[in-house]
Amino acid sequence: MASPSDDDSQQNLILGIAVGVISLVLFLVIGIALYANGKAHKAKPAVAAATAPVVATVTETVVVVIPDGASIRVENGVVNFYFATGSTDLAPGAAEALAAVIQGIQGGKRAVISGYHDTTGDAAINEQLAKKRAEAVRDVLVGLGVPADKLELKKPETTEGTGNNAQARRVEVKLVD
Repeated sequence: MASPSDDDSQQNLILGIAVGVISLVLFLVIGIALYANGKAHKAKPAVAAATAPVVATVTETVVVVIPDGASIRVENGVVNFYFATGSTDLAPGAAEALAAVIQGIQGGKRAVISGYHDTTGDAAINEQLAKKRAEAVRDVLVGLGVPADKLELKKPETTEGTGNNAQARRVEVKLVD
């Protein structure tokens, strides 16, 4: 017959395994929910969060261009996300492009996120689209572990972007003190 201390050890082992399995299932469910939520917002932050490497500050110009019109440009510490017409889908590589922003936030700065739109179509719809795009970028940053209080959505005085229509459909992320 087993002694009471052996029974306690076995119960503790079984309890530990049960807690581990429950935790694993819980994280899996949360991960799937975040992924599905990201798909619903057409942002995909959960997948990017799982694979995003943190790199040094980007000091050169980096451009990622996607055939459908979405692209990312990091220049002089400002990350610009360019969007296809009528879309809030971020270009692949969004998490990697935000690595410099994340590093700046970890260094005590805040990120200001501003959305712009082009001049085609209805101005009110475009303004809402610019806001949704900025929110999508914010959601990616939050998904990458950035505290929400370090992010500021700021509506620019003029949401109509400069440059050609492709350059105007953008979200800018700038670091501030």
